[in-house]
Amino acid sequence: MNFVVIIPVRFFSTRFPGKALADINGKPMIVRVMENALDSGANKVIIATDSSCIARVIESEQSESEVCLTRSTHQSGTERLAEVAINYKFSDDQIIVHLQGDEPLLSSIMIRQVASILCSISSTISMATLATPLSSFKEARDDNVVKVVINMNSNALYFSRSMIPWNTGDFVNHLDSKFSKTLLRHIGIYAYRVKFLRRYIAWTKSPLEQLEHLEQLRVLWHGEAIHVSVIDDVFNISVDTPESLSHVNTVFKKNKYATVHN
Repeated sequence: MNFVVIIPVRFFSTRFPGKALADINGKPMIVRVMENALDSGANKVIIATDSSCIARVIESEQSESEVCLTRSTHQSGTERLAEVAINYKFSDDQIIVHLQGDEPLLSSIMIRQVASILCSISSTISMATLATPLSSFKEARDDNVVKVVINMNSNALYFSRSMIPWNTGDFVNHLDSKFSKTLLRHIGIYAYRVKFLRRYIAWTKSPLEQLEHLEQLRVLWHGEAIHVSVIDDVFNISVDTPESLSHVNTVFKKNKYATVHN
């Protein structure tokens, strides 16, 4: 399986500036993410950034990954990926895995899995991503946790920071019933082909995308399909705030990280 992992990362994150270089058990977060990508079996791993500071950190690691300095005007990570794909002259059918720079707990297995999904499904599907059942009402209410609803073909109907589908107070029972897989947390990793990226960057930002601050909604707005593979028992924390960074550090220090990845 031939796939390329691109990690778009910028220094001035709106909610948590400088988080890409935040320390996770002795290493910058972007290095932790890069290491997982290198372990996935990808043919190439590229860090796409507009920050010379981040570029220097990656280059000092002397790893097999590459750094591509990109424009600072991109409105989304996918737009940044598209610039890299054009610069590298990848073929239209090249599979690209979009691994976000704030996902240090996403395993190399999941990175490879999302690429394999795109290889095995219909070519009419533009994107593939992952989700896992919500584990608590607190998680369902958290606007830093993106939720997704899917149809009978496992294609996304909608993504939101709000709790979807709406539950009328019987949330705990639903977690233990046949409905549990309708209450899903999106895992922020995507796979797509370069020819889709070329279409994506030609689209204007959609109204829903602007309301939710979720770039994948641009794809649904334009009527294209996103396949969502639901996987169970996934432990993952995106680093969106200083509090979530502290939680991730606790995971590493307790050696849970090794357990998650094996």
